[in-house]
Amino acid sequence: QVQLVESGGGLVQAGGSLRLSCAASGRTFSRYNMAWFRQAPGKEHEFVAYITWSGDWTIYADSVKGRFTISTDNAKNTVWLQMNSLKPEDTAVYYCAAGDRMGRLRMDEYDYRGQGTQVTVSS
Repeated sequence: QVQLVESGGGLVQAGGSLRLSCAASGRTFSRYNMAWFRQAPGKEHEFVAYITWSGDWTIYADSVKGRFTISTDNAKNTVWLQMNSLKPEDTAVYYCAAGDRMGRLRMDEYDYRGQGTQVTVSS
């Protein structure tokens, strides 16, 4: 089992920045590929960013490319999502997820996920 706990969400004005953290515990975290998803009210889960367990391959949704950066530190069992130039449409609950399959962009393809952290961007 892997337990994931997100933190770092909050309220920020448009154009601002937030850094989300996802702390993992349990089974060998370093062998899991990690991803961030988000869910806005009334909408489906949306892929945001992905990183391999080795950190050498990342994928971003077009809507966040150039603004968000995913990174990981296996020694600290943590994955981060640096979010810059935030827009009101980025408002959502953000979830991290862990899985052992490569390049998956759907949340139901991951083995573990956290409880989420709310990000609200005001205009």
